[in-house]
Amino acid sequence: MIYRSGSDWLGASAKRVVLFGMSGLGKTFLANMLREAGDWFHYSVDYRIGTRYMGEFIADNFKREAMKVPFLRELLLSDSVYIASNITFDNLAPLSTYLGKPGSPSRGGLPFDEYCLRQNQHRRAEMAALLDTRHFMDRARDIYAIPHFVCDSGGSICEVVDPDDPADPVLSALERDLLMVWIKGSDAHTAELVRRFDRAPKPMYYQPQFLEKAWIAYRVEKGLDGDEVNPDDFIRWTYARALAHRQPRYQAMARRGVTVLAEEVAEVRSPADFDALIARAIDRKE
Repeated sequence: MIYRSGSDWLGASAKRVVLFGMSGLGKTFLANMLREAGDWFHYSVDYRIGTRYMGEFIADNFKREAMKVPFLRELLLSDSVYIASNITFDNLAPLSTYLGKPGSPSRGGLPFDEYCLRQNQHRRAEMAALLDTRHFMDRARDIYAIPHFVCDSGGSICEVVDPDDPADPVLSALERDLLMVWIKGSDAHTAELVRRFDRAPKPMYYQPQFLEKAWIAYRVEKGLDGDEVNPDDFIRWTYARALAHRQPRYQAMARRGVTVLAEEVAEVRSPADFDALIARAIDRKE
C-alpha cells in the first residue's frame, strides 16, 4: 500500500484513494462530500465512461429513436436540431438507458446479441476509464493545484478485472498510485439494495460468463424463449445473484488495500472524519 500506517496517511500532503464496492453504499456520497470541501478532486469513472467512451453510442441511440418520428427526422436530416445526453455525476440515466435490458422488444427489451454488444462496449469503456485515473491525478495537480484525489469507481469494477491475478493491469495501475478502499456492506445492506432494486430495476453491467449462465438458467426455469422474456423480471431475478457473485471479487480486491464498513461510512460528516476512518482502516489491517 502507498501509505504504511494511519499516521503516514494523516500526514500525507497528497491523499489518493479509489473507492469501490456495491452501488448504494456511499462511494459517491463520500466523493461529493470531499469535493465540496475544495481540496479534493473527484474523478467519477461512470461519468468518464458515459462522456468520453460511450457518449457517441448514447447520442446515436437517441438519434435512432428520433429518426422514427417524422417531425424530428426532418430536423435531424437538415442539421436543425442537436441531440446529446446530459450526464452528470449524480444522473447517469443516459448511460444505463443505453445499456438497456434483454428480453421482449414489445416490453422495451433488447435482443440478447445486441444487449451483449452493449455490455462489451461498457466493459472496454470501464477498463479504459479506470486506466485514465493517473491522467486525471496529474491534471488535478498540474492544472488545478488540488492536492487530494478520490476515484469514485462504478459497482462493476470487480467484473472488469481479475482480482486473483497479481499482475492484472488495471488493479496494478490503481494500486501503484492510490489506496484501494472497499466499502463493505452487511447482509442487511444487501437485502435493502435488493428491495430497492426490485421497486425500480435498472440496467447494469455483468461479467460475460455470469450473464450467459444467468440468461440460460432464467429461461430454463421459466420455460421461455429469448423474445418472450420480461426484461424487468429477468434483471430482478439476476440482481441478487449478481451481488452474491461480486462479493468475493470485492473481497479479493480488498487484499490490495483496506476495508471500511458501510456503517462507518454512514457516520462520516467531514473530510476530517474521512481521514480518521481511513487511518483506522490502515492501522486495523497492519
